[in-house]
Amino acid sequence: MKRLAPGTVHRLPEDLRKALTASSVARALWEDITPLARNEWICWVISGKKAETRVIRIEKALSKLKGGMRRPCCFAG
Repeated sequence: MKRLAPGTVHRLPEDLRKALTASSVARALWEDITPLARNEWICWVISGKKAETRVIRIEKALSKLKGGMRRPCCFAG
């Protein structure tokens, strides 16, 4: 299996990595977006203060990536 590309500034968190690895569609887009875009997704996921917020953001990120969204909307990362 191909290894996921890391983010630019932030390391790819284990929970997000596992979620991306489980979805071939989301993983394919993740590999196609720029390092800056990957970093924005990582920042958006990890910026939540509560554990449940992070879980929700990972689910939303996967859904949006599967839908072709290349960057998190409205996030000034």
